[in-house]
Amino acid sequence: MTTALALNNNWYVIIDLVTQSVDSPHSKRAYSRALLAFLDWYELNGRPGFTKATVNAYREQLLEEGKSRSSINQALSAIRKLAAEAADNGLVGQQLAYGVERVKGVKQEGLRAGNWLTREQAEAFVNTPITLFKEEQIPYLTALRDQAILSVMVGTGLRRSEAAGLTWQHIQQRDGRWAIIDLIGKRGRIRSIGVPPWVKIALDNWQEAVQAQVRGGTAVVLDEGGYKSNNYKERIFLALNKSGNLSGINNTKGGGKTDGYLSPQAIYNVIKKYAIACTSVPTQTALAAHDLRRTAAALALQGGADLRQIQQMLGHASIMTTERYLEPMRSLQVTASDFIQIHLDAATIS
Repeated sequence: MTTALALNNNWYVIIDLVTQSVDSPHSKRAYSRALLAFLDWYELNGRPGFTKATVNAYREQLLEEGKSRSSINQALSAIRKLAAEAADNGLVGQQLAYGVERVKGVKQEGLRAGNWLTREQAEAFVNTPITLFKEEQIPYLTALRDQAILSVMVGTGLRRSEAAGLTWQHIQQRDGRWAIIDLIGKRGRIRSIGVPPWVKIALDNWQEAVQAQVRGGTAVVLDEGGYKSNNYKERIFLALNKSGNLSGINNTKGGGKTDGYLSPQAIYNVIKKYAIACTSVPTQTALAAHDLRRTAAALALQGGADLRQIQQMLGHASIMTTERYLEPMRSLQVTASDFIQIHLDAATIS
């Protein structure tokens, strides 16, 4: 069995097998990009052999390029899976694959704080779509949909993929209050989450506006047979065109069809749009979708929620994960430096 990694079509088949072994669409894309980057590096370096030493050399190269530790570890995880699949398909020997699988990841020291909003900032952020509508910058239906998206993200701590897949069937009354029931999240974990009244109001406003547009015949929501669809009763967040009308099912340039719903990437784009537009969000803050999840955790913590309640809301498998998640928020409330008091003389100009 040769130790050289043959860059031929077989390896791209193996990459497909690797991406099929993970559930998250985001992970599939990340693994695919990581493996293609590794194969390009391998080719440029004269195909030195698919060995533990080679992968360690690639690891050092990524460190020298200043790649983040999480990105490097994700790339190494993809390469380990590549080795396992390659061995299973007879492209490398089991011993070589075992060596690659033993390449150590890069140790992550400390905790990344990330970004989160204060209550005042979060309130302004959630209301930014309505502000822009009043200023005649966006259509009415767009404002209601986007306010509902931001409300769900801030008020329930959903991941953007979970928000994109949220259906009206998830929104149910239990014990006299509204909740998201039996949401399937990361790694197939199921959880139920309380819905604050203000989030339910935002969802109701969006639903009523969509139903009014459909009843009024102004919505173009067609199924493949050309009949008006009732898909507004299914997934909550629908795609809109630039005029603020439901876009429905459309042909794409690639020959496929859209399904009329927002994708996780579209949710990301909505958040990015209002992070730029909201004057209350600091301009140096690169607010991302996951930062709204941090915001939900921070606001719940500040409001008096206990650790188990926050764990349930976020859907963490381990309470230790929730502890690590909250540590930066806790550690910045009162810090050691707050106890260092120095008097500064002021410079004056006469």
